[in-house]
Amino acid sequence: VTFEKIVMQIIDRLQKKVPSNNLVMAGGCAMNGLVNGKIFKESNFKNYFIQPASTDDGTALGAAYYCWHNHLKRKERFVMKHSFWGPSYNEDEILNEINKKNLKYKKFDNTNELTKHAAKVISESNVIGWYQGRSEWGSRALGNRSILANPAHKNMKDIINSKIKKRESFRPFAPSVLREDLNEWFELDGDSPYMLLVSEVKKDKQIKMKKEDENLFGIDKLNIKRSSIPAITHVDYSARIQTVHKETNSRYYDLIKEFKKITNCPVLVNTSFNVRGEPIVCSIEDA
Repeated sequence: VTFEKIVMQIIDRLQKKVPSNNLVMAGGCAMNGLVNGKIFKESNFKNYFIQPASTDDGTALGAAYYCWHNHLKRKERFVMKHSFWGPSYNEDEILNEINKKNLKYKKFDNTNELTKHAAKVISESNVIGWYQGRSEWGSRALGNRSILANPAHKNMKDIINSKIKKRESFRPFAPSVLREDLNEWFELDGDSPYMLLVSEVKKDKQIKMKKEDENLFGIDKLNIKRSSIPAITHVDYSARIQTVHKETNSRYYDLIKEFKKITNCPVLVNTSFNVRGEPIVCSIEDA
């Protein structure tokens, strides 16, 4: 609470001092999605950008910019529209790793077949590892190195926490939502492509606690179903949201679109493809 108050005081002074509608943030404090959501809900800034690798790894961007402008003397501006700047692997490399480990696999002829199959598997409340393209740069998995699941399943949070992530059962997961469906499901009106804004689940999707539920304590109270998408709804009815855009991640977008066709829900549970204490997977072998 103290941190929130200090940040909002700084934002208030900044608005009075700088006549601009635009706000750019980086650094470790910019990873606080709760405060970010508060800034863009309560301040007068209209346009914003939060650097997705806002920790020490983000200094690479500053170093690259410095060389671009000061040594190469280039004038063009780079506009970051996504964070998929990590390594990628071709089909031969992937098949070689699969065969080396004697894993069973099915190859799909096109992306449409793949996304339809994956969407069906998720809709049946299975959990999948989604590994495609170049890996994400920054601390959030954004649909290229992700574990995906059905957010409407009441026990999905517990299943992933206990059986896959090996972490505390109360920890919630984040939603990936189609950008055009954002306003129907969350109290947010703006892009959040890097999963760095927290906002409430829409009131009509929330499930208010009963009187007997209020008397519960600890984990029992935390496990009460709080919305129609309980796996991504925190105790205060909030969620850390990622908006998914066709132009920046078409395959992931198509997957969620197919899931929506089956379930009428344009939202997936999206958590990083790793286990507790380990970084997000990078190589095929890691996956």
